[in-house]
Amino acid sequence: MSVRLYVGNLPTAFDAKELEALFANVGEGVRFKAVNDRDTGACRGFGFANVDDAKLADAVIEQLNGKDFGGNALRIEVSERRDARAGGGGNDRRSPGNNNPVARKAVNKVVHADSVDSEAPDPRWAGELAKLKSLLANQTAAV
Repeated sequence: MSVRLYVGNLPTAFDAKELEALFANVGEGVRFKAVNDRDTGACRGFGFANVDDAKLADAVIEQLNGKDFGGNALRIEVSERRDARAGGGGNDRRSPGNNNPVARKAVNKVVHADSVDSEAPDPRWAGELAKLKSLLANQTAAV
């Protein structure tokens, strides 16, 4: 039976052949796929490895978890199935028995609200508004 491993803390730019060579040093039968950003195509910092044997999976975790790769310490652990995680899926990053969620910095988070404050611009259009402001600033600077 195949075991799926989470491989995290990868550098955004790395040579996949180097990582495959690390896995090959532990044993044959490890297949890795990095998760890439849809927009940029760059690695999102993690991926998944499928290992043919549970003993080999344990050996990969034991030998490579915490090992330096591209300046980062690899994080390798058995991957949980999406539906088996706490909370039944979604983005719940709490481990069982731990009521403290992992703090994550919100990046470009847009909050949608039914009622919009008349003084503030609609947050759903914040990105477009910023683009328009920069275009206007470039036009006035050129005149």
